[in-house]
Amino acid sequence: MKIALAQLNYHIANFEDNSNKIIEAIRKAEKQEAELVIFSELAVTGYYPHDLLERKEFIEKAEQAIAKIAKECTKVAALVGGPSINQSERGKKLFNSAFLLKDGKIVATRHKSLLPTYDIFDEYRHFEPNRQFDIVELNGKRLAITICEDLWDEQPTQNEFGKDKLYTRSPLEELSKLNPDLVINLSASPFSYNQENWRKDILVKKAIKYQLPIIYLNQVGANTEVVFDGGSIYLKEDGTIPVELAYFEEDFHVVDTENPSPKHQQEKDYIAKIHQALILGIRDYFQKMGFKKAILGLSGGIDSALVCALAVEALGKENVRGVLMPSKYSSDHSVADALHLAENLGIQYDTIAIQNMVDEFENQLSPVFGDLPPGVAEENIQARTRGILVMALSNKFGNILLNTTNKSECAVGYGTLYGDMNGGLAVLGDVYKNDAYKLSNYINRNGEVIPYNSIQKPPSAELRPDQKDTDSLPDYDILDRVLFNYIELNLSPKEIIEQGFDKEMVLKVTRMVNQNEYKRFQSPPIIRVSSKAFGFGRKMPLVARYH
Repeated sequence: MKIALAQLNYHIANFEDNSNKIIEAIRKAEKQEAELVIFSELAVTGYYPHDLLERKEFIEKAEQAIAKIAKECTKVAALVGGPSINQSERGKKLFNSAFLLKDGKIVATRHKSLLPTYDIFDEYRHFEPNRQFDIVELNGKRLAITICEDLWDEQPTQNEFGKDKLYTRSPLEELSKLNPDLVINLSASPFSYNQENWRKDILVKKAIKYQLPIIYLNQVGANTEVVFDGGSIYLKEDGTIPVELAYFEEDFHVVDTENPSPKHQQEKDYIAKIHQALILGIRDYFQKMGFKKAILGLSGGIDSALVCALAVEALGKENVRGVLMPSKYSSDHSVADALHLAENLGIQYDTIAIQNMVDEFENQLSPVFGDLPPGVAEENIQARTRGILVMALSNKFGNILLNTTNKSECAVGYGTLYGDMNGGLAVLGDVYKNDAYKLSNYINRNGEVIPYNSIQKPPSAELRPDQKDTDSLPDYDILDRVLFNYIELNLSPKEIIEQGFDKEMVLKVTRMVNQNEYKRFQSPPIIRVSSKAFGFGRKMPLVARYH
């Protein structure tokens, strides 16, 4: 059977553009004499529409889009993801569905069975799970149609009482009893660097266990926080993978299931993949929001330099503007490094000295502050002065401010609300400090882009004389390992200490993470590249007393 894999980038609620992309791929499949063309989960709406799914008009537009696409399916069939209405008097009002389109109409509909409600997923909020399993027949072949999580039934869940399976039922186990010839999985599976091989391993195990070939069709593109990396594959029943589509870009390929023409991708390390994910995250955020130009503060440090370099790669140097805002504590080398970066990248930049403004704030506050000794409040005046300036430029020129706080700083609250935590998008909010160094070196792999001095010098906020991050934080190589154990692996402080980390340091770090939840609640959206990013995938109470 000749099946086209259409790996596309969808825009949430943009029914016209999504439908046109799908129709264009259908026509392409028709020209290449495919019998079926497959699209991803919720292709017509984009993933994930959240509470737009509660609006009647939204569902009507989705139905109209499916009908419009169906009319194009006169010579080739299509399998398209979208919401459908639950006609039962009980349960949620919608299904997460796959529509088989043929001869200008919908000829079959199959629904998703396993609805994830963990991390960034909350599908059971809107969808009713499928409980009836049927095969779809097309051109003499028996197709087992599944949707994303339906193949992940064996994934474990960790709790205090041991390791158990998250789901009690296996859709593929049920479908395999009906003797299918091929399994098709419509997916919207996000990228996370520390689970990069997990999806492929599960699919290989499924193919071998049930002795069935599998087509896994993922989408690509970024929708604010979530990045989809593509990488759609065709697996044979022995688990081998003759066809693998591109990562982090749209792709199209026709698979002859009897004699597939090989298509493989070069394996990349996790830093290269994070780099691609961040570029895609920035680019899609701007394009899908209708923005064009970015602005950010340049301190001479590694984080702002890295974000600036990523923004130039994603948007073009003509669309990125940097602002240097030195105070009396800014070292000469930091200013020089920021200028060096701007010149290396060829971007527009401005220099606005802030010391007079900071002094005036302190003068006006002096009668209220009285004889209290200077401290964090005065340091934060500098950060907030910079925040005011860069937001003023953002408003004046219509440039979107990029936040440069990394995950290590975000975790422990090492940032100033309404100052350096400002921004429309947090580029590094899911990138630990040590990975920021690795990303910077990766960007410099063919020559200096980010000044070497920005990478090599000890990190500092430069808000007081001779300040270093390590004055109040452990070395980042230690801090990042503790944070990874606490955030991604969800280990308790006791379990982390048992690994050999200093007890007082672990308790201090985990306390800082817990106490700064209120700051993260007010942070800009973060591009997710790990299995556990801050934001709507990690929901913690603000007022909890839990250490």
